[in-house]
Amino acid sequence: MKKTISRIEATFQKRENDDKIMSLFITAGFPDLDSTVDLILGFEKNGADIIELGMPFSDPLADGPTIQKASTQAIENGITMNKIFDIVQEVRKSSQIPIILMGYINPVLRYGVAEFCKKASESGVDGLIIPDAPLEESSIISEEAEKNSLDLIYLIAPNSTDERMRRVDEVSSGFVYCVSVTGVTGARQGDEVAKSVSRFIDRVNTNVTKTPKLVGFGIKNYSDAQVISKELDGFIVGSALINTIEQNYPNEDWQKSVFQFVKELKFGNI
Repeated sequence: MKKTISRIEATFQKRENDDKIMSLFITAGFPDLDSTVDLILGFEKNGADIIELGMPFSDPLADGPTIQKASTQAIENGITMNKIFDIVQEVRKSSQIPIILMGYINPVLRYGVAEFCKKASESGVDGLIIPDAPLEESSIISEEAEKNSLDLIYLIAPNSTDERMRRVDEVSSGFVYCVSVTGVTGARQGDEVAKSVSRFIDRVNTNVTKTPKLVGFGIKNYSDAQVISKELDGFIVGSALINTIEQNYPNEDWQKSVFQFVKELKFGNI
């Protein structure tokens, strides 16, 4: 059992009043191998509370075109699991921001589950999100994750039953990832997400009562984030952030433009 409070737990405990926790997803090794550390540190300075670091995989079945493309680029750039661990170690030299590795089970199995969890923990990783190792199949990694003090974060979606939500609440640590819409990742248009998500969030709050809750998929700006996460602890942004990086890279001051986007996501136009 974990003896000390995790960085993720501490982040939620320090949250004040109605402040929303902002978790940002970035694909490790995108847009190039040398930028990931600087991006993470810049995200933190501009309001990010948690970082989800994507582990690129050649068959990202749950991801839309934006993150698929970023994964392909990262693989072409030469990203490896060991380089991802190196990135986390480098971040840890100057930051204690919670870092979660997010990706598919295949690369973890190839690396070796026990060795992966050990290396992740030693490098300074705080948690794991493995979407294709759901509750029913999570024993493949849950024991090693717990042994290495890694929070294991599960996903629920609008098509999750109430019973499943309650089970996820029981076994999750860190937070529960609430997928706002069914389908693949990606920023949605207009108020598509806000319209469909309110009943889902009502069900989430009825059934998930022990674990913090973040909502993701489809959030592209401050307004989306505030509306969709109003009744939850915070929000997650991935595709809209990667789109912003892609639109600005490799222009001069591209990172400055990306960090401005992050700042506005968290605080609005101030």
